[in-house]
Amino acid sequence: MSWTTLNSFKGRQLVIATMHHKEQVMAPILEKGLGVICTTPKDLDTDSFGTFSGETVRTSDALTVARQKCLAAIVATDCDLAVASEGSFGPHPSAYFATADDELVVLLDRENQLEIIARSVSFKTNFSGSSITTEQELLDFATQATFPSHGLILRPSQYSTEDMVKGIVSLDVLLEEFHYLKTKYSTVFVETDMRALYNPTRMEIISMATKQLVQNVQSLCPECQTPGFTITDVKTGLPCSWCGSATSSVLSHIYSCKKCGFAKEQLYPNHKKTEDPGFCNYCNP
Repeated sequence: MSWTTLNSFKGRQLVIATMHHKEQVMAPILEKGLGVICTTPKDLDTDSFGTFSGETVRTSDALTVARQKCLAAIVATDCDLAVASEGSFGPHPSAYFATADDELVVLLDRENQLEIIARSVSFKTNFSGSSITTEQELLDFATQATFPSHGLILRPSQYSTEDMVKGIVSLDVLLEEFHYLKTKYSTVFVETDMRALYNPTRMEIISMATKQLVQNVQSLCPECQTPGFTITDVKTGLPCSWCGSATSSVLSHIYSCKKCGFAKEQLYPNHKKTEDPGFCNYCNP
């Protein structure tokens, strides 16, 4: 099969598997970059695969869930091209002391038996939660969480879903629900609502991951021209500029094709041929 990026996707219908308005940022990028026509499925319950607020526990990893969303959207719409995203919040992969938003986006092309993946990890997130007892604590948290542009959730305690109120974007509602829960339970847990439609900051990271997905699709295998010729492995060992010993810094990226198996190594992807001695275990033990 001979491919070009334009004729592979141009004019095809692509379903975005979301119920949280992610198509608002994803569709323009996908339509411009791939020439597809984006739609969203009606009544697709993506919350059934897991919720941030805990009503439904995510039992699989983010990639598996994104695949499941794609397949569910394909079944619901009889469309053979789907995109889904799945986010995770917690310690940054390389800076464990900091919180990060890790967004994974998957494109599933059933017609051509392709799966293409992209990822964006960012320190930029308001992800947080706190047990509070006073209105002032609530207002301080709301300010830090950039409320009301970003929604909040109130519940009796961190893991309770009883009397939980989600998607709060009004100060009047926030105060009313706080006082109700405070009277009934004595303490209240407030947290950021991480659903995309209530979190513009997360939408921004999803947008970044979608742009990366388009770039990955547009990267064609040099041998068979199949889209998705992307990084599949990283080699470390960039030599120290003083002693020449291998460091843990990136030496090369390995690109490979899922269709034909062709692989290519790109040396010095960060445009550095040596590493600072400060990162060498011998020069700076």
